[in-house]
Amino acid sequence: MHDERRRIEERVERLHNQRIKPAVYAAAVPFEVSAWQAPGEPVPFEEAAAAAYEPFAMDTPWGPPWGTTWFRMRGEVPAAFAGRRVEAVIDLGFVGDWPGNQAEALVHLADGTPLKAVNPLNQYVRIANPATGGEVIDYLVEAASNPDILANDFAAPTPLGDVLTAGDKPLYNFKRADIAVLDEEVWHLDLDVQVLKELMLELGEHDPRRHEIAHALDHAMDLLDLDDVSGSAAAVREALKPALSKPAHASAHRISGVGHAHIDSAWLWPIRETKRKTSRTFSNVTSLAEEYEEFVFACSQAQQYEWVRDNYPQVWARIQESVKKGQWAPVGGMWVESDGNLPGGEAVARQFVHGKRFFMEHFGVETKGVWLPDSFGYNAAYPQIAKLAGNEWFLTQKISWNQTNKFPHHTFWWEGIDGTRIFTHFPPVDTYNARFSGEEMSRAVRNYAEKGGATRSLAPFGWGDGGGGPTREIMERARRLKDLEGSPRVEVEHPDAFFAKARAEYEDAPVWVGELYLELHRATYTSQARTKQGNRRSEHKLREAELWATTAALHAPGYAYPHEKLDRLWKTVLLHQFHDILPGSSIAWVHREAEAEYARVAAELEALTAEAVTALGGGTARVFNTSPYGRAEVVRDAAGTLVYVEVPAGGSAPLTAAAEAPRPVTVDGRVLDNGLVRVEIAEDGTLSSVYDHRAHREVLAGQGNLLRLHTDLPNYWDAWDVDKHYKNRYTDLLDPSEITVVDADPLLGSIRITRPFGNGSTITQTVTVRAGSPRIDFETDIDWHEAEKFLKAGFPVDIRAAHSSAEIQFGHVQRPTHTNTSWEAARFEVSGHRWVHVAEPGYGVAVLNDSTYGHDVSRTVREDGGTTTTVRLSLVRAPRVPDPGADQGRHRITYSLLPGATIGDAVAEGYALNLPLRVADAAGEPRPVVSVDGEGVTVEAVKLADDASGDVVVRLYESRGGRAEGVLRTGFPLAGAQVTDLLERPLEDADVDGDTVSVALRPFQILTLRLRRS
Repeated sequence: MHDERRRIEERVERLHNQRIKPAVYAAAVPFEVSAWQAPGEPVPFEEAAAAAYEPFAMDTPWGPPWGTTWFRMRGEVPAAFAGRRVEAVIDLGFVGDWPGNQAEALVHLADGTPLKAVNPLNQYVRIANPATGGEVIDYLVEAASNPDILANDFAAPTPLGDVLTAGDKPLYNFKRADIAVLDEEVWHLDLDVQVLKELMLELGEHDPRRHEIAHALDHAMDLLDLDDVSGSAAAVREALKPALSKPAHASAHRISGVGHAHIDSAWLWPIRETKRKTSRTFSNVTSLAEEYEEFVFACSQAQQYEWVRDNYPQVWARIQESVKKGQWAPVGGMWVESDGNLPGGEAVARQFVHGKRFFMEHFGVETKGVWLPDSFGYNAAYPQIAKLAGNEWFLTQKISWNQTNKFPHHTFWWEGIDGTRIFTHFPPVDTYNARFSGEEMSRAVRNYAEKGGATRSLAPFGWGDGGGGPTREIMERARRLKDLEGSPRVEVEHPDAFFAKARAEYEDAPVWVGELYLELHRATYTSQARTKQGNRRSEHKLREAELWATTAALHAPGYAYPHEKLDRLWKTVLLHQFHDILPGSSIAWVHREAEAEYARVAAELEALTAEAVTALGGGTARVFNTSPYGRAEVVRDAAGTLVYVEVPAGGSAPLTAAAEAPRPVTVDGRVLDNGLVRVEIAEDGTLSSVYDHRAHREVLAGQGNLLRLHTDLPNYWDAWDVDKHYKNRYTDLLDPSEITVVDADPLLGSIRITRPFGNGSTITQTVTVRAGSPRIDFETDIDWHEAEKFLKAGFPVDIRAAHSSAEIQFGHVQRPTHTNTSWEAARFEVSGHRWVHVAEPGYGVAVLNDSTYGHDVSRTVREDGGTTTTVRLSLVRAPRVPDPGADQGRHRITYSLLPGATIGDAVAEGYALNLPLRVADAAGEPRPVVSVDGEGVTVEAVKLADDASGDVVVRLYESRGGRAEGVLRTGFPLAGAQVTDLLERPLEDADVDGDTVSVALRPFQILTLRLRRS
């Protein structure tokens, strides 16, 4: 037989695109359209309905960036359309085919009922099937003219990312608004040909099935009447039936399709636009569910449900009904799909607490899995946190984006730092926006790493990132692929069903231990530093407010614990931990608003804390310590006088000098010395020496606090990525304009160093040594005006460290300092929280920070044979896309060097740096709510129970990486105690003796105690 594949494939392609697709709509009449441009921000439906509309013609420009135009569309179904499926077809002038980053609209009835959204891949609204003729249509269409921020593949900065800079030039030309007849036979033929054509092109050239499909298509095209596509469609479909009816092989891979519409809570659009995106997508989904009874839609992010509940009650009611029918599956159990690295441990716990409670309260559903397809890596505490929140499985996809190493598993057990394991799946289809194309199905089978051990994978289907969701075309593809030779079998089902089947067939799946590090998007640890700082400070201010509110509730008669305010503030912080806000990868508008929100949150929390402390009574100045560790530290009183005080963990003490005074600080030129450490500053502003008096050793092996400015232009995603070549070009900032002593008190010595550089930028640092502490602080004020630059602060220490330890949620991870393998070499930029620690047997050094996350650790061998381990903190970047002004302006960061530090010292000083002592007036000496004896047992949260019962909830964890035993003592009469899950539900009784609770923790174990008051 002659090889005619090329002829057939080209023939099918042309006829499909140029004859069949254009015939899907058989007839159409235009709507009568009028328009009203809403001024400023979006308006409620009632205001739009009462507005004055002007006639509007097709092919007319409309829509300034971020504007809202309401269109009134009126028409009548012609009598000739009777008996046919009639739809409204609306093309706003779409650009490309991505629904989420351009014009989109929500169609309402005249009474305000939301019907369905329109976007480039979902342009229809059902009118009648069958139509009777004469139906009167009156729509109000809320159209958003969101700009295409991704135009030109992020090749250049754009001012369109903020309404303040975007201008007012119309972005779109309205193309079509018709009442049209859907020719269902042609529409189905379009899908038949599409599925077979794509399958054919994915099969091997020697596969008989490929040739069989080709000849079937060729024969079918002979039956297509080019002058009457509609009239011949049925015959063409009949000819294709045998090719579409052959069942899949017995060993065919099985794909569980789950409807999905990934909606970034903010990214290339502001939060206010996400609120509208949810209504559009959810309207589409509930409409699709009415047409396809087998449809199942998985949807996470409780925050988005709450927006719909509050703003679109009719859509909310449809969601509730779909959940009851089993077609809508709440998943994930988190308030938002947060970043996987940067939120603190307690914040990750609260993501689950608030998310799962929302789903249980409103749907009676307890979600069983973590749904995080798009975060940029996942911390090693997740398995334990997820299991303590009642989850059984974990899903993500993003690790498939690795730049260097291919992750070896798709289904596996993920083991966290404490030993907890959770059943985990990465969809081998490598997208969370699948559409069941032939290429995707082939890719899923080709990629699947578990061949021979397991047989199934999951595919989230539907258009996403900016929403849109599944379409009827995708559902029709799924039906055709349910049992088709040459393709994996596709079954639409609930993700819980997939995970149950996957685990049943693969209980002995391989184990991956530790963090799921994404070898990409490493700059998200640093970009938009003010957003990250707002998150860090909010987390610690929430801790502070809860602790002192609990103290006041126990000891101050008449004080009411602010449950509702704390709940609301937590949700605001959790929202901004979304995986394109906190990582710094959103447009300027998003980060401008985030900074304003963090300022508002800080002010409210400061007021709540002050109210709680005041409720304890006024009169005597006291020092309050929110840290879980007791402290001896220097503070200033109201007059600015320095006082060295001792304060217990989680408690307070009078603002009076400690009984035993520490050795005084001396300042001699550029030398600071407090008897514990001596710090020498060189003429170039770096540290020439840090001598540890206690260990009798020099700490540094080079210039300490070396500020290095790197050129930073990644290959693609500017705000997301830092590529390894950034290290090759740099300037060391060694030309200070001023080095001045600013404090020379016996309790505190400090020297200020000013460095102008670059494009009018300035760094002013105050290097401080305090009496009684080996910690050296670098209070850093940066006036930043650079572009495509990356600023690092480095400390080369004379330590041969085999690994670094970096704090993460409820513990720390160890990472090798060598690059023996490609996996280690790929970790050239990593994340950590309050501290990084490097050590050799007998001696260690910690580098602490109050608001940064990115860092790198490297190791070299000197000519003298000694080893230098260098820790560098990432301070600030200057990407230009998607926010051309990212990080410009002022930054205030404090980081610290802690010589002679153990892991325990790093933990304690990390808390101390991030939780400054508070000086306030209070009467009496309220006992700490709880105090703990036992090394490594660390209190992470103290609060009243969420059910307003008055019980006290304490969250503890083992922080040093070893077993720990201790005793928790209460500052109130104790009637009983229970160990609970994160949602404060009882697991077992605790070991209580009087007002004490005995605790025994495995390494990094999290323990939540619910304490009942007498």
